[in-house]
Amino acid sequence: MGMSPPAKRYEDYALVLDFLPYGRPSGRGRHTSMPIAQLIGETFFTLLEAEVKRGCTLSPHERIYVGRDFRDKISRIMGRIDYEELTASAKAELESAVEELVRGQEKRFVEFFNEAQAITPRMHALELLPGIGKKTMWQIINEREKAPFKSFKDIQDRAGIPDPAKLIAKRIVEELSVESKYRLFVRAD
Repeated sequence: MGMSPPAKRYEDYALVLDFLPYGRPSGRGRHTSMPIAQLIGETFFTLLEAEVKRGCTLSPHERIYVGRDFRDKISRIMGRIDYEELTASAKAELESAVEELVRGQEKRFVEFFNEAQAITPRMHALELLPGIGKKTMWQIINEREKAPFKSFKDIQDRAGIPDPAKLIAKRIVEELSVESKYRLFVRAD
């Protein structure tokens, strides 16, 4: 019995990290003069570069449709890009854009705190979040065993984590920017 390949996952919406109205002088070895946007997908945190329709202007953090149906501002997705290919402006916007996406999907990330498991006998998924050591990890686990967390505020109050959304955003940026052995939120392919 063969396993079928995993379904290809596409982003439907993305936030704008940077808008280059005149394109870039040498993107991927070819000169481009069409307007380009650097984006981050809101579901899989995919970094994308897209050709923007002429006459359209985009602002940082603007949510735009990048799915497979009619796109009003994007003419085509040029492809996925790596963190290193982001402009300085896009890199500067990345963490606050990711934090905005995380806060907008609170239920999804509260679930992570409620369901995260050990990755190896010595390493728990919660410990991959910046600033969470064994003591805080056990605090989270003990609290969620009493009752599942309901919100970021609930996690903050019961587990003593100052800003859970910010921790998750920092982890996502880390997964995007450095080679990470374990990925919690960003797909590796």
